[in-house]
Amino acid sequence: MSASREQNLQRAAAFLKRFQSEPLPHFIDGAHVLGNSGAVFDNITPVDNSSLGKVSAGSQTDVDLASRAANDAFDSWRNVSAKERKQLLNQIADAIVERKDEIALIESMDTGQPIRYMRKAALRGAENFRFFADRVLSARDGLALPAEEHLNYTLRQPIGPVAVITPWNTPFMLSTWKIAPALAAGCTVVHKPAEWSPLTAAILVEICFGAGLPSGVLNTVHGTGELTGKALTEHPAIKGVAFVGESSTGAQIMRQGAPSLKRLHAELGGKNPVIVFADADLDRALDAVVFMIYSLNGERCTSSSRVLIQAPIYDEFTAAIRDRAEKLKIGHPLDPSVEIGPLIHPDHMDKVTNYFDIGRAEGATVTTGAQKWPADARGNYVEPTLFTHASQNMRIASEEIFGPVLTAIPFNDDSDALTIANGSPYGLAAYLWTNDIGRGHRFARELDAGMIWVNSENKRHLPAPFGGMKESGIGRDGGDYSFDFYMETKNVCVALGGHDIPQLGSS
Repeated sequence: MSASREQNLQRAAAFLKRFQSEPLPHFIDGAHVLGNSGAVFDNITPVDNSSLGKVSAGSQTDVDLASRAANDAFDSWRNVSAKERKQLLNQIADAIVERKDEIALIESMDTGQPIRYMRKAALRGAENFRFFADRVLSARDGLALPAEEHLNYTLRQPIGPVAVITPWNTPFMLSTWKIAPALAAGCTVVHKPAEWSPLTAAILVEICFGAGLPSGVLNTVHGTGELTGKALTEHPAIKGVAFVGESSTGAQIMRQGAPSLKRLHAELGGKNPVIVFADADLDRALDAVVFMIYSLNGERCTSSSRVLIQAPIYDEFTAAIRDRAEKLKIGHPLDPSVEIGPLIHPDHMDKVTNYFDIGRAEGATVTTGAQKWPADARGNYVEPTLFTHASQNMRIASEEIFGPVLTAIPFNDDSDALTIANGSPYGLAAYLWTNDIGRGHRFARELDAGMIWVNSENKRHLPAPFGGMKESGIGRDGGDYSFDFYMETKNVCVALGGHDIPQLGSS
C-alpha cells in the first residue's frame, strides 16, 4: 500500500534537511567542493516556490578542476577490466534501488512531478545501469572484414572525458541514461545538471562513489548554462558533449564546441504528432493520447502535443479528450492520487500560460483548461488544456510548449495527415493509430521522425535507438547506438601474404 501525502511530506522533509544546512556542493575528484567563487543560487520547489536551499554556482575554475580530474582519471579508468566495470555498474544499480524512495521523494519536490511517476523513474535509473553493465563486455568489440589479401578488423576505444548536460524534467532517470553508457564505454564524465532541479544529481554521484567508482571518474558541477555550461562545452579536455534540452541551446553548444571539434550528441525539442484514423481502436487511442500529453505534466520531449484526428471522428474524439482532461486530478506531487503536479519554475509557467493567449488570438477554441489552477495558487499549477479547431500554421501547433497543452487538428486522408505531421521543423517522435497494417508501414516509412510508435504509446525498448531528426537532435541513445558516440572506431588492416606492392624508383 502506497504512503499517503502526509507520510510522503514527512519523509521528504527529513531527506531534504541535508540540503538546507549549507549550499549544495559540487563533487570534484572524489570530494565535495563548495566552489572557487563562493557564489550560490536559490533552488526553489514548484509546489509553492519556497526555497529548498542554496546551490553552489560553478565558476570557470570549478569546471577546469572537474575537467582536469576527469582527464587525469581517464587512462586508469579506460584500463579497468570490463569485468570489474560491469560489477561496479551493477553495484551502482543495487544502490539506486536501495535509495529509490529517497530519490523519488526529492525529485518530486524538486521538479513538481507526481510521485507516481518518479518512483518508476528512479527504478528506471537502476535499469539503465544494469542494461549497460550487461554490455560492458562487448562494448569494445568490432567487426571482422576480410579482403582477398588482407584481414581488416575494427576495434573501439573510449573517446576520453565527456560532458553530460541534463535537463530538469525527470533529471535522475535522464542522467543515468547518459552517464551509464559513458562509464560502460570507459569514458570519464563531468556532469552539469539543470539548475532548476539539481538535487538528485548530488545523490547519484554519492551512490556511484559509495559503490566504488574511483575518484575523478564522475564529477558534478552545478550552475547555469550561460556560465558553467559554456565553460564545460569549451574546455579543451572535454572530447564530447552529451546534451538533452532545447533546440536553441543545442545550437549554442555546437557553436561553443566547434573550435575544438568536440563530438556532440544532442537530444532536443519536439512537437510530436499523434495521428488517429477513423478505423483505429478509439478507446485505446484515447488512453494513449491522454497519457502522452498529460503525464509528467506535459514536460517530456516525446509528448504527443498535437493530435491529428480524421475528420469524421474529430468532434467525437476531441469531446472524449476533453472529458478525460477535466477528470485529471491536479495537486501536490507527493499525493499518490495526483496525476498533474506543478510546472518546474515560474518562468516556465509564464511561457506555458503565454500560449493560452496566443492560441485564443490565433482563433483556436479553448475546449478545456487554459488557465492557472487555482487562480491564487503559490505554486506553478495550470489546468490540462485542449485547443480545438486549430490548424498547422498556428504557433500552438508548431512551437514546443512543453506543458499539459494539446492542440487538435483535423485531417481528411492519408496524404493530408502526412503533410501536417511532417510540416514541422522538429522530428523526434510520432504516433499512429490505425487498424490498416499497410498504412502503418507506409507512415512508418514516410514520417520524418526518429522514433515511431504504431498503435502504442511511448514504450521504450532499451536496445532500440532513441533520437530525432531535423531540429530534434543529432545521434542516438540506446543499446549499442550509445557506444557509437562514446567510443572511437578504428580499423586494423593486416596483410596475409605477399601481395603486390607498387614500386617507385626501383629502376
